[in-house]
Parts: sequence; structure tokens; C-alpha cells
Amino acid sequence: MAILEQALDRGLRGEGLSGEEAIELTALADSHVFEMLSVTDKVRRRHKGMEVNLCSIVNAKSGLCKEDCSFCAQSIKYDTGVREYPMLPAETIVEAAKMAESTGAREFSIVTSGTKIEKEQDISILTETLKSMKDAVGMERCASLGILKRDVMKTLKESGLESYHHNLETSASFFPNICTTHGYEEDVQAVRTAKELGFYVCSGGIFGIGETWEDRIELAETLKKLDVDSIPVNFLNPRPGTPLEGAKNLSPIDCLRIIAVFRLMMPRKDIVICGGRHVNLRDLQSLIFAAGANGMMIGNYLTTPGREPGADMQMLKDLGLKPRGTVR
Repeated sequence: MAILEQALDRGLRGEGLSGEEAIELTALADSHVFEMLSVTDKVRRRHKGMEVNLCSIVNAKSGLCKEDCSFCAQSIKYDTGVREYPMLPAETIVEAAKMAESTGAREFSIVTSGTKIEKEQDISILTETLKSMKDAVGMERCASLGILKRDVMKTLKESGLESYHHNLETSASFFPNICTTHGYEEDVQAVRTAKELGFYVCSGGIFGIGETWEDRIELAETLKKLDVDSIPVNFLNPRPGTPLEGAKNLSPIDCLRIIAVFRLMMPRKDIVICGGRHVNLRDLQSLIFAAGANGMMIGNYLTTPGREPGADMQMLKDLGLKPRGTVR
């Protein structure tokens, strides 16, 4: 098929498909998905080789979020029964990092609920944590702390923060359907600020929340324009008590198609598969790499358990892939 031949040629050269071309790709029947995966596997190998970047997170501040994101169990707008607690002590976060490193993770992200971090006490805990992590673990130091002010972001960078994570979640067109408590442009500006300050920037979205293929392509085009370094791909795992609790999981084929399209639009970027992986992909999890992913989250997620890390490490071994080495 001409579109797959074009996708292979452009992908190997690192150019990527346009949004219009990607829409044409999504029109391929399910019976052609594995032909698409043969293309994305070649593109991933060309630009990312046989290494897989493994990341892990800690839910450093849980619940109590004033935002109304319809998929999130941590919002005070919904009765989800999620655990609520303020910022964990620095030593607790560092111990979580050590545990993550022992399971094979190369990158460790400190994640907090809420729109932003602005309390001096919380910022102090974070700076102490980052400084301690430098000596305690050989991992890339990442954080997902919301829409931070530039000076706070700069302070954290000076304390040792290397990567900043801030998802756009979906397209600008669909965003008002899932969040009404802040504007999309605020999220975009947070990504721009992180890029301007020299962070390795992770920004992606969550799929299966009612968006169309046009929304998915629009999100990819936005991320492409922002020149983010890594795209986290999450699949909805519906949480009881949220407006999306009754949503149906995506099919494994749909998930693979999403990964493939993002790889072919952004062939040189890191694509990391995160939340909802084992629930949505089920027995096809190992095909995420053929679809174009070169990273995945291991261990638990924010409010739900993940797969046992040993099973993920065995999966990589069986596929002939290897975890990317630690920072030191």
C-alpha cells in the first residue's frame, strides 16, 4: 500500500508523516495493522535501536486536586475513595527511587496531584529530595508537578531536576469535554517553559476518553510543534466514581494503532507506554515495541497497581530487547 511505503520511507529518514497523511493511515482496515507494525518496527529500530527506556514513578502527593479532569481519581469533585495525603517526606521519596532502581528503572519521576506546587514547604521537600537522589541513585531525575511558575521550575532544575513531565492529555478541540477548571493553553505554556529552561520534556496524553482519531492526530501535531522529547502514551483504565467510570477499554488493536501513528508522525522521539497498558493491551503487550514504542513504565501507577516488574523484564528478554543503561 502506498501510504505504508511512504510512511516507511519518511520514517527511516526521520521526517515523519503530516497530520493529513496520518489520517489516511488510520483508515486502513484492522486486517492491515500487522503490515503497519512491520513498518513501525523498522522505524523504531533505525532511530532507537534495541534498547528500551524504563521509568517508574512515586505518587508523592495524592488526592485533594481541585481540577475536574473526568478520568482522574484524585479530583475532589468525585467520590473515588482514593488515598489522600500531603507531600511525602524527602527520605520516603528517595527510598522509593532506590526501590525503583532495583527493579531496573532508569528514570524516576516524582508525581504530585493538583494544579501546581507553590507552598514553600513542598518546594523545600522537593529540592532536598532532588539533591539526595544525586548521591543515592544513578537514575534520571524527573518530576510531574503541574503548571509551575518559571522561577519554581528553575529552582528545581538548579537542585538537580533533569526532566519535566506535563501531559496535554488530548487535543485542544476535545479538552473542554474532559476538563473545565483550567485552559488548554496553560498546559501548553507549561511545556514551553520547561523547554525554554532546557529540560528533557515529556508530554503526551490519555486515550480512550471519548476522543476521535482527529483529536489524536491534533494532539500529535501539537506535540510535534512543541518539539517535546518524549511522548507518554496512556490508555484509560476507568476509575469508579469518575464521570468516565463506565467507559469501555480500547481494543488491543486500537492501542497498537495509536502507538504506530505517533511513531510514524514523530519517528525520532521517545514513545513511552504508561498507564492502562496491561488492562487495555492484555496479551498483546509485547507488540507495543513492534508498534514503535521504545519505553514503558514499570511498577505501579498513581492510583492503580501495575504489572510485576519481573514480568516486564522477562518480556524484554524474550523479545531480544534490553533496558537502557542507568545514568551512571
